[in-house]
Amino acid sequence: MNIDYMKIAILESQKALKKNEVPIGAVIVKNNKIIAKKYNKKNIKNFSLLHAEILCIYQATKKLKTWNLNDCDLYVTLKPCEMCEKIIKESRIKNVYYLADKLNYKKEYNKTNIKKIDYSDLETKYLKELNNFFKNKRK
Repeated sequence: MNIDYMKIAILESQKALKKNEVPIGAVIVKNNKIIAKKYNKKNIKNFSLLHAEILCIYQATKKLKTWNLNDCDLYVTLKPCEMCEKIIKESRIKNVYYLADKLNYKKEYNKTNIKKIDYSDLETKYLKELNNFFKNKRK
């Protein structure tokens, strides 16, 4: 686990925020090298599958020329939704590190290790951005 990769995921989430998209960012790392980084585009492109995690997985599979990402780790700013969890598991990603929990979200992975990073200052800043996004959307 490397906090610098999470910081890059946060930068990706900020790109989404600038485009009025749900601010979620993701980074995939293999052998201490970033091979993919993406942010949500679901609202921008009007397509429900365009979550940051899925876009990142797609970019990584194209780069590595394999769907099997078993030697890779995923860093994501918000705990993956059920759809993304299934795709992450299907992609065989070794570890998933996320910064913030979703409220009332309790489902756990079978084989993939998902670990919450305890960096309260980063989490507080990120959650503030996420909350502001939804507050602005509801106005």
